[in-house]
Amino acid sequence: MNAEEFENKQKLEEEIVKMLKTVYDPEIPVSIYDLGLVYRVELNEQCDSIDMDMTMTAPNCPSAEFIMEDARLKLMSINGIQNVNINLVFEPEWNKDMMSEEAKLELGFDI
Repeated sequence: MNAEEFENKQKLEEEIVKMLKTVYDPEIPVSIYDLGLVYRVELNEQCDSIDMDMTMTAPNCPSAEFIMEDARLKLMSINGIQNVNINLVFEPEWNKDMMSEEAKLELGFDI
């Protein structure tokens, strides 16, 4: 990977994070990214496909389908992205320690 490709990949990764910070659980006023629900995001070598592992705050989350589709649509809107595969996983089990400091403050948790 040359310097230009590396820089383009970095910009794309920043755009992915920016998009994920716009996806919210309808019941929680914090993004899925800041909640720590996104476990893994990988771009393929061509930088046109995203493979992502994420979880929910609870295995029986009634909004899981909505949240995953919202994330997929927002990631698909990034220029150059042709495919988004989101895997719902429950290992490791999510807990509040996975949240960003901003999310903990927003929700009133002690840091």
